[in-house]
Amino acid sequence: MKHIVFFSGGVGSYFTAKRVIEKHGKENVILLFTDTKIEDDDLYRFVKESSLKLDAELVCVEDGRTPWEVAKDVKFIPNSRIAQCSHLLKQKVSKKYIVENFDPSNCILYLGIDWTETHRKSAPTKNWAPYSVEFPMMEKPYLTKSDMLEKLEFEENVEVPNLYKLGFAHNNCGGFCFRAGIGHFKNLLEKMPDKYKEHEAKELEMQDYLGRTDVSILRRVRNGKKVNLTLKDLREEIESLHVQLTMDELLDHGGCGCFVNYEVDEIQEDKFEEKMSI
Repeated sequence: MKHIVFFSGGVGSYFTAKRVIEKHGKENVILLFTDTKIEDDDLYRFVKESSLKLDAELVCVEDGRTPWEVAKDVKFIPNSRIAQCSHLLKQKVSKKYIVENFDPSNCILYLGIDWTETHRKSAPTKNWAPYSVEFPMMEKPYLTKSDMLEKLEFEENVEVPNLYKLGFAHNNCGGFCFRAGIGHFKNLLEKMPDKYKEHEAKELEMQDYLGRTDVSILRRVRNGKKVNLTLKDLREEIESLHVQLTMDELLDHGGCGCFVNYEVDEIQEDKFEEKMSI
């Protein structure tokens, strides 16, 4: 029996792998990393260093495109509700590897979502059937992300990934995520302004490519209505100091649900594939 851990480069996936290894042995564990090609340089360091620490087999797979290249291919600017990059760069690539190499009867899959995210359990369980999916971090002893980061540094002696040090909630896509909220992008602007401006330019390029200025990654509620908010708009607001973000916006970090958001992404992708086949 093989035990395959979705090894994202996040601290949750590290401790998931650690628990699986302790229970089933390192020789029976595969750490499966899917590369989006826009990862932070330090993520690659962490994936390599932590896999060596765990002493388990590391398998790296990729589609080859970046999230922005996917956006152009599907002619759609992703957002918190629909992000086809999740399906194409994470779910589809990992599923191809698993289906081609393992039968549902001889492997179990593991995700790093924890006890605070039990509401996210049903989608991956349903969508990976007939493969079995387990969630070790939902079991005792319960750990918060802060607990895990502290243990990583002081008990595992593995350096904490750079994005966590900069205050990001996750260690994926180089601090960027189409599913992220306004608070996340504010942090990206403050901590990595050049990276923010790269994505700002990409969003404007996509608007030009689609011939639409009424679409954007972010939306906000104003006077009871949802309105679009481009990264350029958000940056200018923050830099001007004349517009105050609401508390809800400041706390809206969102982001990184690549293995727990399925239905909408797959529906959108199916429509794209159908369109391309005509």
